[in-house]
Parts: sequence; structure tokens; C-alpha cells
Amino acid sequence: MSHEPADNSEGVHGRAEPPDSLVENHNDDGAARRTRMRIRRRVTGRRLDKYLHDRFPRMSRTVLQKLIKQGEITVNGLPTKASYEPAAGDVLEVLIPPPPPNDVTPEDIPVDIVHEDDHIVAINKHAGIICHPAGPAQGGTIANAMAFHATTLSHGDDPYRPGIVHRLDKNTTGVMLIAKSDEAHWRLSLQFERRTTQKTYFGICEGEPSRDQDLINQPLGAHPMIKDRYMNPGQLPRAMLFKEAITQYAVKERLKGFAIVHMYPKTGRTHQLRVHMSAIGHPLMGDTYYGGHLFSERDIAGEGDAEPLISTQALHAMAIEFVHPITEKPMRIEAPLPENLQRIVDLLREHRKYP
Repeated sequence: MSHEPADNSEGVHGRAEPPDSLVENHNDDGAARRTRMRIRRRVTGRRLDKYLHDRFPRMSRTVLQKLIKQGEITVNGLPTKASYEPAAGDVLEVLIPPPPPNDVTPEDIPVDIVHEDDHIVAINKHAGIICHPAGPAQGGTIANAMAFHATTLSHGDDPYRPGIVHRLDKNTTGVMLIAKSDEAHWRLSLQFERRTTQKTYFGICEGEPSRDQDLINQPLGAHPMIKDRYMNPGQLPRAMLFKEAITQYAVKERLKGFAIVHMYPKTGRTHQLRVHMSAIGHPLMGDTYYGGHLFSERDIAGEGDAEPLISTQALHAMAIEFVHPITEKPMRIEAPLPENLQRIVDLLREHRKYP
């Protein structure tokens, strides 16, 4: 959702479990290096190559298997096999090859930074900008902006996505996390994978939901004929691949013909919040892609400008809660509403408030 992220994502309340291992001698100097890891607990059924791929996602399992076979990865100082299951107390030594070149061109694009430390950056993403390029020729993305702003960024498993841990849709605004190191990246990714992060989205929907709060549990899949469109099973006549998608929502304010809602995605499917709100009959204002409509000041107040107040979905990633990947301290980062959404809220409260 992308995002509403497309990415890997949101989840239940709670603190993340402590990492399985301690990574020592971490650096980002661009050279090959040896790293030591001590396993804190055994995870039954987790092969060594899979375990290491989760920790170093930019290294493919094929590369890891080759390094294991060559003896460049050892367990307690001895050669091992890719199928070995690490046990509590094991000490792994891993040769980390130099990272691939950063293929994202730094660009001096303004970014609204709401938090930054030595390990992560949180930005308030603006509408109209995508998160990362699809190839070296594309620019004007968050990744290009961060490559200019930050001295170091994580490499991840895609050279065109330095630092990008999760995504937001092009026209969705709000808080987005960027990792400065590979260690911060995989530890954050693990929280998204385990659904221990909590995202809160602000939205303005059309009509008033009958319930003050509810859980929407409807799987989503890509539309078989329309690119970049997602549907639930009831909207399609034939079978296709669907993935679990769960959204909790709460009505925060009822206004005549509209409602301000907070949405808490438990999964992170592309366009999840937009499709789910549309599926219950309350599409987001401005989201013409999924049944919403454009509204002007005249539509809301009965007078004034006839130009649409917003031409995209009225959706904003207002907060994210997670455990800091290095300090392990609980964090909540918020991003204020953009001016156009705040103006709509003000107009609705002035002209559509119940007595």
C-alpha cells in the first residue's frame, strides 16, 4: 500500500522479539568483510542458508550456498552445510562480499524529515512521488532524494531501492522509514514480517460506516486485465491468486455525508486500505480508481470554488509504532496532515458537523 504499502507489512501491537543473533564488526565501507554472529536461540526447521538470507537479504541463497561450500561460512570455526540448522550458542563466521554499486543517482529533492538518528530516517512523504526507480534511467523518487541526503543507506536486495524498508503509494502521503545500514534494514524488515509494527492511517471516507469500528478480512489479488488495480474475490467472476488482507478501522468523527476514519492494516497488500474501504461501501474521498468521487469547496459548503479539493485518495500514513532496530527502544513516529487534507477537515467541521 504502498503504501499503504505493498510491501511487507503492518501488524499487531506489541514489542518485537529480540533478534536471534548479535552482529559484530558491522561496517559499510564497501569492501568484503568477515562478520561474527552468535545464535541466541534455535529455530526448528530453519536452514543455515535461509537463516543467513533473512539476515543479509541482498545476498541470494545461491551465493550463500556457494560461500558455504567454499568454506567462507563456518559454524564454531568448522566447515558446514547449507542444510545445517543453527543451534543456540553457535558462532557463525560469514564472509560478506562487497555490495553492488549504488545505481540510484543522488538528486537534490526536498524531503520532510520527521526523525533521524545514526541508523534510521523517517520522512513525511509528499503526494506525487514514488518510492524508488524501476531502473537506472528513472529519477525523481524517494530513493534518489535519500541517496543525496544520507551519507550511507542500506543495500537491501535491490540496487534500485537503497534504504527503502517499506513503501507508500505514489499519491499517499505520510510517515515512511528509511534504513541507513543493512543491519537496521533486516531488523526492521523482520518486524514487518512478524507483524509487530503498527501503522495508523488517516482517511476521509464517503458516507458513514454503520459500525464505529470493525475488522475487514477480505483477500486481495491483482486484477486479471487492468494493470495496477486490485480486487477482492467477490468482484471477479473467475478464480485467481488472492492473498490474505486484513484491515481494522475505527470511525473517529461522523460528519454529514462523510466520516473521518483511522485504519490499522494487519497485512500490507498493495492498495489494501483503498480496496477494503470501497468494499464496505465507503470509498475514500477522491479515490476515483475505487469508486470515490471528487469534491469541491462548493460541494461541501454550498458555495465557493468549484475546483476539486483533492484529486487523489484522501489517505495519509499518520503514525508508525515499532522497536528501534539497534537500541531496541519502542518508538512512535507521527507525520502531520498535509495542508489540502487539513483544509478538507476544516471545511467538513464547519459545514457538515451534526448539531
